[in-house]
Amino acid sequence: MKVRRQKHAKKNMGFYKHNFQFREPFQVLLDGTFCQAALRNKIQIREQLPGYLDGATQLCTTRCVLKELESLGKALYGAKLIAQRFQVRNCSHHKDPVSGSACLLSMIEEGNPHHFFIATQDQDLANKVKKKAGVPLLFIIQNTMVLDKPSPKSLAFVQKLQTDQLVPEHQKQSIVQLKEKEGLAKQAGEKRRKRKRAGGPNPLSCLKKKKKTQEGQEPSAEKKKRRKRKRNRVKAEAVQSVQKNEEE
Repeated sequence: MKVRRQKHAKKNMGFYKHNFQFREPFQVLLDGTFCQAALRNKIQIREQLPGYLDGATQLCTTRCVLKELESLGKALYGAKLIAQRFQVRNCSHHKDPVSGSACLLSMIEEGNPHHFFIATQDQDLANKVKKKAGVPLLFIIQNTMVLDKPSPKSLAFVQKLQTDQLVPEHQKQSIVQLKEKEGLAKQAGEKRRKRKRAGGPNPLSCLKKKKKTQEGQEPSAEKKKRRKRKRNRVKAEAVQSVQKNEEE
């Protein structure tokens, strides 16, 4: 079971490293509910989390989370002591503190630029985190810490990137400039040449060629007529000569 969880964690970490550029040390924002669950289940967060994420970590919280734990009194005194050991990240609520969940949501606004992990047992906060792309979510279940699988929002974001639908405008302009520099871009107004399609044979070339008669040659029928005429003349001359001889 432990090996399987480790494989899932490694796979999910690879997704965030490759697609959202998460790097060590991994910054983990924890709220009071996560600290309380770790205390109840005797989980040593500082010792166990780096091994689970397979990398160095920085455990963080905010002033709003600490203020919230203080306001809840003795019930969460142990969780407050754990949270006080972590680094405190500056939030925008110095004068007017807000709830811990609202403060953590404000820390991952605008695409989570600081690459925070969110560690919480608050289901409402977890659902809101899942609606933001590129925010890994940690929670505790069955006495173990679990890195949740990428949310549908993160998967959809990555899919759009892969289909080049989210290329920034300045990158598009630089690509056009490079094409113009290399002479790959076509000039405005230049028309594409139409490709000649392969057509059928010329119908005139399919006609049968007529046999040409050579000059000075006459049809064979006329030759036969001439021969017959010559034979008739010879016969007539022979008859006339015989008649003359008889008269003499």
